[in-house]
Amino acid sequence: QVQLVESGGGLVQAGGSLRLSCAASGGTFSFSSYFMGWIRQAPGKEREFVAAISWSGSSTYYADSVKGRFSISRDNGKNTMSLQMKSLKPEDTAVYYCAARRSGGNFYGRLYDYWGQGTQVTVSS
Repeated sequence: QVQLVESGGGLVQAGGSLRLSCAASGGTFSFSSYFMGWIRQAPGKEREFVAAISWSGSSTYYADSVKGRFSISRDNGKNTMSLQMKSLKPEDTAVYYCAARRSGGNFYGRLYDYWGQGTQVTVSS
């Protein structure tokens, strides 16, 4: 079983920055065995792919809406993943979820095996 805990959300003005973190843990958990992603959900909308990162961190994937503004990274030695968000816009307002899965599949998809509880990001105009 994998436990994921997000942190770093909050309220920020448009144009500002936030850094989200995800800490992963589990019994016999091997963080580097998991493909990791960030998924967000705005009120009244479906969950939306934001960014993902490969097992070693050598490959990253971004939704067009965040490309050039967000940066995903991971530290396999610390079992953590981060999402650096810059030039935030009101439309980035959502609950952001950290997610993990063993398999590759659709790198831009929303299907993951394990989810965190989410952290709220609110961007004011």
